[in-house]
Amino acid sequence: MSEWLVLAAAMAAACAVVLVVVVLRHRRLNRAEESVDPSETPDVLEYMTMMVGVVYAIVLGLAIAGVWEARSAAQDDVRREAQALHEITQRAKVYPPEVQDQLHKNVNAYVSHVVHHEWPRMIDSNELTGRGDLLLDTVRAGIAERVPANELESHAYQPLVDQVAVASDARNARESHAGETLPGVVWFGLITGALVTVGLIFTLQIQRSPRELLLAGLFSALIAFLLFLVWDFDAPFGRSGTDSAEAFHQLFGGALGQQG
Repeated sequence: MSEWLVLAAAMAAACAVVLVVVVLRHRRLNRAEESVDPSETPDVLEYMTMMVGVVYAIVLGLAIAGVWEARSAAQDDVRREAQALHEITQRAKVYPPEVQDQLHKNVNAYVSHVVHHEWPRMIDSNELTGRGDLLLDTVRAGIAERVPANELESHAYQPLVDQVAVASDARNARESHAGETLPGVVWFGLITGALVTVGLIFTLQIQRSPRELLLAGLFSALIAFLLFLVWDFDAPFGRSGTDSAEAFHQLFGGALGQQG
């Protein structure tokens, strides 16, 4: 299901629930021939409603900031890994053509596997593949096991080894960010807080006027939208597809197009 469809369904459901409850409540009061006077709402109840809303807004804001920071850190690791591999292909120009071709082949094989095979598994199962480790080891061996043939190759050897280490470290960091950021207890608090905050609307004795119904619906839709943001950002690499692998597509677009 598309993320936009999930958002639309959540906001529509939130609005519908609030509006239906308000309408049914007033129908019950009308059948019982009871009148509702909004001025009878105790001041302390209005104050408590306001305080609960403020506290929940702070908690929700902290949750959004936390998942956004985690997503940004994950994307930084992806860019670091892609850039390190790109540097390997560029610095390899000091080697003979046959060595360059082999290094390019090894790097492109690793990148193609990461984007086309490892990325979907990372999103679905929150883990990387053993095949990816083997392909990165092949890149490392192709550099480390070759004795430099001249001074120029000697100068390029250590930077190439360092770039492989950077790529490996970024890969490990990518694995650590593969899972969701927020634990279940935080989600329990966010959902419970949303229900309490929206539920407090009914303690204010809102009427069935179009203005009050509109405000109640918009408020509940806003809560649903913010919870959707937290849910969407809680997956550092997205919920589906390989859009989060944009750094690999930018630096290895030709290789991915040929091997995809």
